[in-house]
Amino acid sequence: MTRSDYAAAREIFGDWGVDTDAALDRLATIPISLHCWQGDDVVGFEGVTATSGGGIQATGNFPGRARNPDELRADLDFAYANIPGTHRLNLHASYYDSPERPDRDEIEPRHFTPWLDWARENGHGLDFNPTFFAHPRADDNLTLAHPDKGIRDFWIEHGKRCREIAAQFGAAQGSACIDNIWVPDGYKDHPVARMAARRQLEASLDEILAAPFAPAHLRDAVESKLFGLGVEACTVGSHEFYYGYAVRKNTLLCLDMGHFHPTESIADKLSAVSLSVDEMLLHVSRPMRWDSDHVILLNDDILAVAQELVYGDLLGRTHIGLDWFDATISRTAAWVIGTRNMQKALLRALLQPIGTLRAAEEALDFTGRLVLTEELKDLPHGAVWEEFCTRQDVPTGKALLRDLNTYQASVADRG
Repeated sequence: MTRSDYAAAREIFGDWGVDTDAALDRLATIPISLHCWQGDDVVGFEGVTATSGGGIQATGNFPGRARNPDELRADLDFAYANIPGTHRLNLHASYYDSPERPDRDEIEPRHFTPWLDWARENGHGLDFNPTFFAHPRADDNLTLAHPDKGIRDFWIEHGKRCREIAAQFGAAQGSACIDNIWVPDGYKDHPVARMAARRQLEASLDEILAAPFAPAHLRDAVESKLFGLGVEACTVGSHEFYYGYAVRKNTLLCLDMGHFHPTESIADKLSAVSLSVDEMLLHVSRPMRWDSDHVILLNDDILAVAQELVYGDLLGRTHIGLDWFDATISRTAAWVIGTRNMQKALLRALLQPIGTLRAAEEALDFTGRLVLTEELKDLPHGAVWEEFCTRQDVPTGKALLRDLNTYQASVADRG
């Protein structure tokens, strides 16, 4: 497409009362937090092999997995260079970069100094996650809710140290680091003491979150799940548990698109949850069969989430992160494809004539609303996206595919 294509598109959208330049300016301010674990199949860099993944699995063995922090950062550098805008990195605790090999209850900010230096040099914000899986003390699929106090204490200390690390990130980068807590705790068959497990999880969380940190440096989030591998009968940290906890304790609530029943709509939950919590965290994924974590497409689910964020004026209260791990395709290309699709969905939402749509709905003109929503799908969104990429100096179309293939060929011989 050419600049004249954008000029024509701008005029077409203008006829609907939409300012495309304003939409592009707004899109450029929305950071998305890429997830480190897509680059190496959730292995991490601790140098140990655990018997349990706590429901964490990556499918496939595509060549080119990052084997160390330098390779992962190189892959991320390439991905960021092909994603318009300025974005963040969501880092798991098991991805520290240090010649030392501390256990998880011993990690300190200094073990992540190379990550912080890299992020500051490249203008990326950092977010963080405790790693409560893939460890011998998670082999029972119980961590913070474990009946053994010694195991609970180990994971509580891990959680405390992760908050300290996240707070240092936030202070150094000048924007709050989101520290998101997810645990795999649950039971394969029906338990008789759900209440006891949930009381233990609540008490453990309370202990982890007891120390105060400046909200400008650290924002705590809690994340639920419907079920996991090996915990099909009961997940201790269910949606109801964490929704109530977030409301009572004033934490962020993380909504993962793969962590609910396939017929549930995350878009529908956003406005409901926002009435009770100040901020939310999104983990954007594509659950083809429940939490199967496919690279996101520009599909109805993603479009609905983006529209609800815009329609409900929730962008300022919602932190957008990504969460999938697909090793059947180029891991680096997966970042680029998925992140750009999230941006495309946001752009389409920003290009909606919201005032016109709301007026039809408030007049109970549901026929007019349906006509509008369907006709708007035919507008030249692609020309506006091309203009955004041009302004941000990133490739599209065949040039993008060529760059992705060239980079993949350069890393394909990694062991």
